[in-house]
Amino acid sequence: MESTGTNTAPEPGPAPGAFPAPAPAPVSALAQVSVPALDLDLVTVPTRQGLEAVDIIRRAASPSGGVGPVLHDGSGDTLGFLVPSGTADAWDLPGSACTQTNGRGMRFGDAVTPTAGATGWLLPPEAVGPVTDPEVLRAALGEAARLIEAADNCR
Repeated sequence: MESTGTNTAPEPGPAPGAFPAPAPAPVSALAQVSVPALDLDLVTVPTRQGLEAVDIIRRAASPSGGVGPVLHDGSGDTLGFLVPSGTADAWDLPGSACTQTNGRGMRFGDAVTPTAGATGWLLPPEAVGPVTDPEVLRAALGEAARLIEAADNCR
């Protein structure tokens, strides 16, 4: 399926300590989930950074919000965070990509699992909030990158 929006940041290469940007996951792979016609965007990140970000957001979550649904791809290389529509228009975080889904393949609520390969939910919609706040996600991904870099430098 053709993507209608991706990261629009210039591509001079990753910032020092940043992870290289993953190839945007095809909308048909990470976004073929069971969700009612919601217009959402999908932020994809390397799995290690994404798992750290999930932990960071969950530890800091207020009762009004936290991490939303998170998908994993079949290869185990990336995680996908569902974020509000329009996030892709301004997403510029090195080491990640944000794709507009325009509601394609997105239907919540009828308990059908993702169908692309071994793609599945890390955090299913029924267990978490509706979406992840993009600013919260951006901060958590930055903190996760710094934690991973520090851990890797201790070896």
